[in-house]
Amino acid sequence: MKVFIIEDEMMAKANLTKVLTEKFNDIEVIGSAGSVKEAVKWLKNPENNPDVIFMDVELSDGDCFEIFKQVKIKSKVVMTTAYDNYAVKAFEAGSIDYVLKPIDYTALSRAIARCRMSGGYIDMESISKALQKPDEYKQRFIVRINDHIIPLRTSEIAYFYSEEKNTFVVTENGKKYIVDLSLDVISEELDPAAFFRISRGCIIAMNAIKSIVKQLGGRLKIEASPESTFDMTVSRSRVDDFLLWIEK
Repeated sequence: MKVFIIEDEMMAKANLTKVLTEKFNDIEVIGSAGSVKEAVKWLKNPENNPDVIFMDVELSDGDCFEIFKQVKIKSKVVMTTAYDNYAVKAFEAGSIDYVLKPIDYTALSRAIARCRMSGGYIDMESISKALQKPDEYKQRFIVRINDHIIPLRTSEIAYFYSEEKNTFVVTENGKKYIVDLSLDVISEELDPAAFFRISRGCIIAMNAIKSIVKQLGGRLKIEASPESTFDMTVSRSRVDDFLLWIEK
């Protein structure tokens, strides 16, 4: 596996290079850069084709997102960052893995394992959306019952789910309403630190999770509060991301 490192701190670059080459026999560090300008120049050379790029967020002449704007990244990407949770969410949204500084071997091994299994597509639109500030996420949803309009604070919501072409919202006190939005639209408006789409048919709030049970086949079953009237299961394809989410 060929690796390119983008890091402006000499000691951090040296340490990462040492761990990668000493702990992983199949990894070769083929180059490095300490700035946006150097990285873009190196990546634009068609002879340079790394399998994985380890990339610091803040560089000497700007942030790493400038690199994505100037050159098409085909490699898999792992961020080495001390950034806050919203930047981490952005990396996940854009199919970028990350390792928080100071880097430890366990986290590095996890990132490399995910690189071996996943593609390297960088979704810059999703990254931009995920970098929204907390107050830009939806603070309340409006439900209508006949002539009544009821505002629900997002903080009061336990989960959303779809059933028979309708979308329902369930509050912390167990009340259920129909909302005139699809789960696709709702998921874009929620704070990803507080809500997770566990399947095509359900979005749950972190605070609504009481317990999680592992099932055969790798799926996870959630016991929610208030109790759901349907089988609340994390899709197999979302299990790894879900487990990372609940640990934060």
